[in-house]
Amino acid sequence: MAAALLRHLAGHRIYVESAGVRAGETDPFAIAVMDELGIDLRRHRPQSFEELQDDSFDLIVSLSPEAHHWAVEMTRAMALEAEYWPTIDPSLTEGSRDQRLDAYREVRDTLRRRLLSRFGTLAAGGV
Repeated sequence: MAAALLRHLAGHRIYVESAGVRAGETDPFAIAVMDELGIDLRRHRPQSFEELQDDSFDLIVSLSPEAHHWAVEMTRAMALEAEYWPTIDPSLTEGSRDQRLDAYREVRDTLRRRLLSRFGTLAAGGV
């Protein structure tokens, strides 16, 4: 969600790539809450750090401790910054569909606020 939000907010002003600890499928709840903002994640395929085709990053923002470990390891071999934004995993939320969607919305909205705060005017062009 974070990469899609930043792409939406910043357009072509910032190069954004998304990777995680594991590749997989895009979560249907993430698709639903991003769709509420007009951001389509249906074609997104989560990739792992090992699958990244590009390594010319200035900054890695990680959202989980495990991902941050990978990011810190990457700083040993490349000149880049790594920031850790602790983020709850909404997929662990139990309850009704509405309760689960609310958890995803909270993560989405928190990430949006952090992105706007961190990237300022570069990210102010969208939502």
